[in-house]
Parts: sequence; C-alpha cells; structure tokens
Amino acid sequence: MVARALTIAGSDSGGGAGIQADLKAFSAMGVYAASVVTAVTAQNTTAVTAIHPIPDGVVAAQIKAVLNDIDIDAIKIGMLGTPSLIAAVADALAGYDGPVVLDPVMVAKSGDTLLADHAINALKSSLFGRATLLTPNLPEAAKLVGAGSTQSQAAALLEHGVGAVLMKGGHADGETCTDHLVSQTGTQEFSAPRVNTPNTHGTGCSYSSAIAAGLAQGMALSDAVSRAHRWLHQAILHADDLHVGQGHGPVHHFHAFWK
Repeated sequence: MVARALTIAGSDSGGGAGIQADLKAFSAMGVYAASVVTAVTAQNTTAVTAIHPIPDGVVAAQIKAVLNDIDIDAIKIGMLGTPSLIAAVADALAGYDGPVVLDPVMVAKSGDTLLADHAINALKSSLFGRATLLTPNLPEAAKLVGAGSTQSQAAALLEHGVGAVLMKGGHADGETCTDHLVSQTGTQEFSAPRVNTPNTHGTGCSYSSAIAAGLAQGMALSDAVSRAHRWLHQAILHADDLHVGQGHGPVHHFHAFWK
C-alpha cells in the first residue's frame, strides 16, 4: 500500500516553496500527497507581494474532510500565520495520533514575514506538544527561544514539549552545512558540502516534507532525516538546471527523474 501524507501550508504561486514544494517532495519520495491550504500568497522567486489568509473555519473543514476519508500516515505543518488559525489547526488535529512534522515558517526566502511575532507564543502552546519533529533554521530558532548555541536552543525547544528538534545549519557559515537532530536520547549530525547557488527557494518546506514522507512510510525518525538530507542535497546540487525566475530559484525536487 502506498503511504499517504498531508501537508497543511500556504500556497506559493511561483511553485518553489509552500504547499507546492510539499506536494513535489511527497511525490518524489513515492508518497501519496493530500493538502490543506492555509493561505494564498502572490509570490515568485524575488518577493511575496500579497497574502490572503484562508478563513480558519475553511482550513479546519479541509483538515476534517481529509482525515474523515483518508488514512493519513503523517502530517507536515508549514505556514499558519495567526494565533486563531494555529488554534483552529490544533483543534482539528485533536483526534489524529500519527507523526507530525512542524516547520515553523516565519520568513520567506525573499525576506518577507510569514508568521506574525504575536503568533509565536500560540505556536508554542498549541502545536509544539503535538510535534514529533520541529524543523527550525537558525534565525527561526533564535526567534523561538532567543540567542544561544545550537544545543542550548534545542534543549529549550525540547522543554516546550516537541518530540525532537532538527536544527538546520543552512544559515551558518563554513564550507560544510551541518544539521543537528536533537532528542532526549542524544544528538545526531547530518553534514554535506555547502553548495554555492542562489537557488535554494523552498529548501525548508521540501526538507520537512521529505522527512514527513519517510515517517509516513514507517521509517525511524533518524532514517527519515538521513534520507531526506541526502535527497535535499542533490535537489540543491541540481537546482541550477531549472533556470526558474530572476531571484532565489527553487530546488530541483525531481532531479532523480528528469533534468
């Protein structure tokens, strides 16, 4: 039986990030993809020019419609935006007991804000305790728990109830990019040579979705992260093949299938 995963996220009209990237990542991993749209953005590789939130009740209705009919093996949560929407998503997921990967989407690659500062506490209180894995990059971790070392930030995030934290190192310096998977049982590192390309739009969305796909397929968390890490590195390596847009182009989700 083909595994099934659900993404709850915002739409990217440029196709590189958000729900479009999630659907591509699920598909590249061999997982059936279902989706719940939380916001419509007018977005390309250079900027987010407009955001239209979907009403909370419509988002909740989408979640219930999917879960009432389809046996979802894992859920990825991305852009939410407001405290009321965060609460609505948490309520709609109350009866779901499968793995959840929470990507705390706060800022687009263009620098545009996607999560209001006043919604951060709602994210912590309503969804952190439900997350099997939290996947912040370094700026997001700093906004969530303040400045500090990778280990201290991860420890602070674990105290908020998440099952594990993947501290992504894409915003760090150096020739090697290292991600740290931190849980109560220890830390694992996943490293790869840093790729010199501006075309990294959608890396966070795609990474978290690829991990969720692995969990949907029954993989252990560390194995799901390891496979997703290898896949994303190749997607970034082949990103320049796409020639999409004039800014931060997307990664190549289907690098293994076509060029």
